[in-house]
Amino acid sequence: MKYVHLYTGTDGKSHFKDVEVETKDAGSRGQRSELMKATGMLFSISGADYYLDFHPAPRRQFMITLDGEVEITASDGEKRLLRPGDVMLADDTTGRGHISSAVNNRPRTAIFVTLD
Repeated sequence: MKYVHLYTGTDGKSHFKDVEVETKDAGSRGQRSELMKATGMLFSISGADYYLDFHPAPRRQFMITLDGEVEITASDGEKRLLRPGDVMLADDTTGRGHISSAVNNRPRTAIFVTLD
């Protein structure tokens, strides 16, 4: 398993990094990662015309795309397309941030798991 980590670098810009989730043998339960503490969860539906110009993440949060797609543009210029099942840790809470936009004029549903 992996997730995309969107973080603020020392240059004040946001950057992407792919993170492999470390798991350990959990016997008959299969493989499990370490427990991460969360503070909340919210469901989100973004419209087909959704576009949010450069902004930092409002808090550290995992975003799990359920349906539709979203294009995230880091302030270093790199773009990532997130599809259903993709997970991103939005951790660029300072600096210029990133752009989020709808893809193919389709709405997107997602779950945000807050970590602050």
